[in-house]
Amino acid sequence: MSLFGSRSAQFAREPWFRRHPVPVLCVGAALFASVWLLRLLDGDATDASTLLFTLPVALIAVAFGRRAGLAAGAVAVVMVVAWVVATATDLSLVGWISLCVPQVLLGGLLGDASERLRSADEERRRLESGALLYREAIEINDSLVQGMAAARWALEAGRTEDGLKILEETIGQAQDLVSDLIRQAGMAGSGPSIRSE
Repeated sequence: MSLFGSRSAQFAREPWFRRHPVPVLCVGAALFASVWLLRLLDGDATDASTLLFTLPVALIAVAFGRRAGLAAGAVAVVMVVAWVVATATDLSLVGWISLCVPQVLLGGLLGDASERLRSADEERRRLESGALLYREAIEINDSLVQGMAAARWALEAGRTEDGLKILEETIGQAQDLVSDLIRQAGMAGSGPSIRSE
């Protein structure tokens, strides 16, 4: 697994409606149109089919967030108004409130919840990435400290060749570990070598 997780793995974890915004808008528009046509064909104000506007409102709110959810709720309200005008339906104040307020509230609240979940997921990914970096930094530190300590002991014991060999191996390990981290971060390049020739 790469240091920051592969972009495709993160992308695959996203639901379809976040990965494909154009189809979401098409499905949302089709749902709005279908419900509006259903309301035109069935002009009975007591029928609850207007509640079906919650489907496109919810889809758009979850896919695009609070502002889009509020906008979708507003579109639903406009479609209710258009239905009332087109069919000359008489609605009481309670009728208007019951048909319009839930659409806007649903769009705003569900969109806000979706944004918060997305933000929490991004924070979780950032923390996971930081934890992985921390573990790998500890591994590098342990490897270097152990190698240098062994080289120092060899040098103090008068085994200069062994000490230099251990030091060279430790430097090589350090370069390999750091190169792996750089490669995993997607920034691999041909930088200067720290190995002694």
